[in-house]
Amino acid sequence: MDISAPNLQILYTGFKAAFEDAFRGVKPQYPRIAMTVPSSTAAETYAWMEALPRIREWLDERVVKSLGTRQMQVVNRTFESTIGVKREQIEDDQYGIFATIFAQLGLSTGNFPDELLFPLLNAGFTTQCFDGQNFFDPNHPVKDANGNITLVSNMQAGPGPYWFLLDTTQIVKPLVWQTRRPFDFISKTDPRVSDSVFKTNEFVYGTDGRCNAGLGLWQLAFGSGQPLNSANFRAARQTMIDMKGDFGRPLGLNPDLLVYPPTLDGTARDLIMSERLANGASNTDWKLVDLMKSAWLG
Repeated sequence: MDISAPNLQILYTGFKAAFEDAFRGVKPQYPRIAMTVPSSTAAETYAWMEALPRIREWLDERVVKSLGTRQMQVVNRTFESTIGVKREQIEDDQYGIFATIFAQLGLSTGNFPDELLFPLLNAGFTTQCFDGQNFFDPNHPVKDANGNITLVSNMQAGPGPYWFLLDTTQIVKPLVWQTRRPFDFISKTDPRVSDSVFKTNEFVYGTDGRCNAGLGLWQLAFGSGQPLNSANFRAARQTMIDMKGDFGRPLGLNPDLLVYPPTLDGTARDLIMSERLANGASNTDWKLVDLMKSAWLG
């Protein structure tokens, strides 16, 4: 192929189509566990309510639930992936394989939110959230019915592998996916002005975007390092169901999703998807929650 502007535009159009087709075909898991928040600045500060809002009878004046001073900041980061195509590969018509490579790049870009978000769950045992405690912690401060501080746990300590029980039925989610600038397919291919062509004899294509992931409400997640079995699963689920916000008001949580690494796939399926136990008795945990396996928890 001759190195000309029209031919380079044809290549760019084909590479971009391969990228975008693969990108649009991705069905990432993150929308179930994270709320997407558009960002317009370098960082976003989240002043979380100290409990999920609830309705009360209006007897006298309104009771204002302020956002308070407990905050979390998510700083946007810039990510990229770049591929170089040698000038000789274009001249010798050896560029066909690159459509497949750019399709794979589109697939990886579409899955990138999962890659960034799911590890936050594993890191939640050692990462602070908005109340100053680790996201998964035995000592989250919550006010009891009399306004006194009590300590609430959303975890089971253990060596792992870690598994997680989430409530994804709320508008607010356990995690945050923050988007500043969406990923786009770009190129640097003009031989007259491109440094990459001039210096390295390569036509450069790639993608970049600005975004980041963060921890949301700890009340919506329970993390465990204990073995995934019926007793520990039921204890985690009951803890979430019994969870109360400030002043003893039930949160009405509905844990509906079990998230786990590939190493626990068989265990999770036996626990939740088997209608009968090994002894023939009915499995009362059968289809009690949905299952979500993530390679990024490995």
